[in-house]
Amino acid sequence: MPNASARPKHSRRTRRRRREDPARNELVSSSLESAQQCLFNQDYGTAFVHYLLVLNLAPVFKDFARDSFRFTLFKWAEELDSVGRIQDLFNCYEQALELFPSDEVILNSMGEHLFRMGFRDEAAGHFHKALKLRPDYPEARENFYRVANWLVERWHFLMLNDRGRNQKYQQAIQKAVQSGCNTVLDIGTGTGILGMCAKKAGAAEVYACELSKTMYELACEVVTANGMDGSIKILHMKSLEMEVPKDIPHRVSLVVTETVDAGLFGEGIIESLIHAWHHLLLPPQRDENEFREQSATGRVIPAGATVFGMAVESAEIRRHHRLCVSEVGCLSMAAAGELRSPVSCSSEPDDSMEPYTTERLSRLPGGYKPLTEPFTALNIDFNNVQELEGLSSREVQQMCLPVIQEGELDALAVWFQLHLDEESSLSTGPQEDTCWEQAIYPVHSAKGFVLKPGDELIVEISCRDAYLRLCSVAVRREGHEISLDKRVDSRYSGNPSSNPNPEAELCSALACLQTGQNQTKDFCMLECSEMALLNNQDYHQSFCNAIGKLISQLKVKSRNQEQGSGVQSVLADSANSTECSDLLYVLDVSEGFSLLSLIAASQGHVKAYSSVEKEKQQEVLKRLARSNNISEQHLEFWLNHIEDEQGMLKRPSREKLWSAIILDCVETCGLIRQKVMEKASLARCLLEEGGHIFPERIVVYGMLVESDTLLLESAVQGQEPTLGFNIAPFINQFTVPVHVFLDFSTLECRHLSESVELFVLDLMNANANYTNREVKVQATSAGRITAIPFWYHIYLDQEISVSTLNKNSHWKQAAAVLQQPLEVQAGDWVHLAVKLHKSTISISAHVDNSPGPMV
Repeated sequence: MPNASARPKHSRRTRRRRREDPARNELVSSSLESAQQCLFNQDYGTAFVHYLLVLNLAPVFKDFARDSFRFTLFKWAEELDSVGRIQDLFNCYEQALELFPSDEVILNSMGEHLFRMGFRDEAAGHFHKALKLRPDYPEARENFYRVANWLVERWHFLMLNDRGRNQKYQQAIQKAVQSGCNTVLDIGTGTGILGMCAKKAGAAEVYACELSKTMYELACEVVTANGMDGSIKILHMKSLEMEVPKDIPHRVSLVVTETVDAGLFGEGIIESLIHAWHHLLLPPQRDENEFREQSATGRVIPAGATVFGMAVESAEIRRHHRLCVSEVGCLSMAAAGELRSPVSCSSEPDDSMEPYTTERLSRLPGGYKPLTEPFTALNIDFNNVQELEGLSSREVQQMCLPVIQEGELDALAVWFQLHLDEESSLSTGPQEDTCWEQAIYPVHSAKGFVLKPGDELIVEISCRDAYLRLCSVAVRREGHEISLDKRVDSRYSGNPSSNPNPEAELCSALACLQTGQNQTKDFCMLECSEMALLNNQDYHQSFCNAIGKLISQLKVKSRNQEQGSGVQSVLADSANSTECSDLLYVLDVSEGFSLLSLIAASQGHVKAYSSVEKEKQQEVLKRLARSNNISEQHLEFWLNHIEDEQGMLKRPSREKLWSAIILDCVETCGLIRQKVMEKASLARCLLEEGGHIFPERIVVYGMLVESDTLLLESAVQGQEPTLGFNIAPFINQFTVPVHVFLDFSTLECRHLSESVELFVLDLMNANANYTNREVKVQATSAGRITAIPFWYHIYLDQEISVSTLNKNSHWKQAAAVLQQPLEVQAGDWVHLAVKLHKSTISISAHVDNSPGPMV
């Protein structure tokens, strides 16, 4: 009886829990079958819709279908990305994350798409979530390191390690607060350090704003860790969007900020301060005789700035901004037209170009030569709103600078002195031990211009769009003015003579105008790294030699095969002649602007496919082809075919494969390019017998060094709090193990070993590759190993190679920075564990004096 009475209860519970809808089950079953069939047919969009329906109606299938769903999502996202349906792509990922909110693979993949689209803050959030879910997930960790370089730039670490700068800001803020400025707004708070200084100094109210989501969240963590979360209000917004009383209850008496870049105005400090004076700050003190309580008036720290500049000669700057060679490889560049970088120092605003770039002059490879004395370009008072508002409408100022020594005019270098208050200032000058770089305004004269003592350089200074613009416009020599824009070639110009004939002057002006029109027509803009690549003669000549060898070998092979056929008839000879005329096919998949396809086509008997896709850059290649007697039929732009109906690159005619495939293996920053080994694997399948991948292998070399500079640029150093605040543990989350864009030739460091081979990547032979290597290197000096800088020998074939450490290289170097410095004595053996994961190199080290070499 107990069993009988229990059964109905159990049965009723079972029926309630398992009540099923036959129609719903049928829909789930048929949709799951349709999803699998669509997946098999590579109809990823339809498959994705079916999977969404199944998993929403029947979550019980999540574990079963997870892998197939991921695969479908990623394939469908690739298709959406290829046709520019970006919003649909992100909608799909959001739908996927609603189903699998804790799936680290989907989170990481969405982060990759966000990063490629420029949404770096959002990408970092997804990578960070993926790492929290799975700390040992290498793809997410490498992606996080990559995005960390963008989000928390290395200068954050340098500034926090710059004790002199920090103390001067703290003292200026303390003095202002103690004099009565008791309500403070920190614009662009970063880590929150200036706002915390104000609170520590006794400010009654402190507000801060930060636009970057990553830095905003970091500042909130820092403020909370320092016990100030209830007394500093941090807003995630632009100061330009702030209003009283919506965002802060009333106007403040002090604004503190360091929203300045190497060119002073590049981070928008002028616009921010104008808005602050009108909407967020109390009115300024009108004159020195006016007496009002400090709490009733407003002021800004820094109080103002003085901008300095000088003309310089620098081969390193020159080769990044204009063409310095007449030949590249075996090609004459005479017909290239005007090629220049997107950095223009023109006084006329141009949205397509940047007014300046930045360099640390003290670490510039090859150094620099001052051609003028430093001059004062501008003074600005940040506490004078009328002066700030009038900056953009100031008349263009023209200055005449006496030349002090002979040299080629390459750029104007600019720095500034930041006046925190009446007594304290910071300098960003090239001779200072500072965290700042200098602003560089390059000169784009095609032939260069040699200045001589006694010359006067005429410079125009303007701020028409709230960017400081300096432009070298002319040179005054022996009473005559030589324009730097309109001259034909003044490198070897003698004394210019005036033209007394008005009619001749008019004809000359018309000729110049016509020349200007042609130059505008043939103008082409290349990235700075692309300009440096063009100027890398060693690399192009080495490639020219290597591709020439390969083409010759393949021609000989083709002739030998024909001769071995044994056919002697005239008809057969004619057929053989036709066969011999078949072209060899070369594919260049380099990133950006590349002349390698054209160099290959110049060898004759070659049809080359170029990866260049920008129309103006294609026009440059076509002009160069014509001027170097290369048939346009022998040069094709393969990316032009991706919109064909087939949606893919057409294979070479008949059954032929590629004779050579050119891969772009090393990024300018000094890292192996992502997925290069996957590309090499595919390339090997597309080569004809005897065909070649360029380069065929890459050998990684490195060296043990002691460098405090790399430590300071990689993380906040030391155990002591920064100005008494606990910041290091939070900002150091964004420490990355590999430092990029390194100039090893000018790095302040001590060499603790000879260079050593660390790793080999073989692009032609998959069986020769590995993912881990143990290397032993002997210390030649005692010291602390802080980093292992590394570079590459790029072997185009077995005999011809180029080094990325070459002084003319367009590539920079990279360095693996150790988490903890390693003490060594001269003679110690250091064991290096080198790993390569998806093109990312990591290196760990420990002292190992046990006998026996490493393999």
